[in-house]
Amino acid sequence: MTRAPWNTKELTVGQLSERSGVAVSALHFYEAKGLISSRRTAGNQRRYTRDTLRRVAFVRLAQRIGIPLKTIREALETLPEERTPTRTDWARLSAAWRGELDDRIEQLQRLRDDLTDCIGCGCLSLDRCALANQYDRLGDEGPGARRIDTHIVRPCAPEGCRTA
Repeated sequence: MTRAPWNTKELTVGQLSERSGVAVSALHFYEAKGLISSRRTAGNQRRYTRDTLRRVAFVRLAQRIGIPLKTIREALETLPEERTPTRTDWARLSAAWRGELDDRIEQLQRLRDDLTDCIGCGCLSLDRCALANQYDRLGDEGPGARRIDTHIVRPCAPEGCRTA
């Protein structure tokens, strides 16, 4: 692939892929999801402005820390079109995600700590789970693993279960 000159204002999808390290199919997916945008040439080829490189990097980093694509799209929609996200933008947007990340960290730490003794309190109960989920109280919330679901559930005490 031929590298785009430093002063090129627009990149082809191949150049964007090469520069960002993201597969062309992923770039098409990002575009379909409204995370990036392109214009079409007379020959119907995509052309991306250079600021798209920073947006792709922003998307990849946010994905890497577990932010859903819908949330990333909503965050990018708060930025002006065709402007590279700045350090200030990233600080503002990442601060909004901090609480969600803290919850996820707590959930993962609990999962790590309970991994030996618990397999999720649900349809795969071990006889030992009767201590943590007596009378299958968590089963009332629905099928499947309850203690490792997306919401935080504290282990059951003798007086019953409570959610955080």
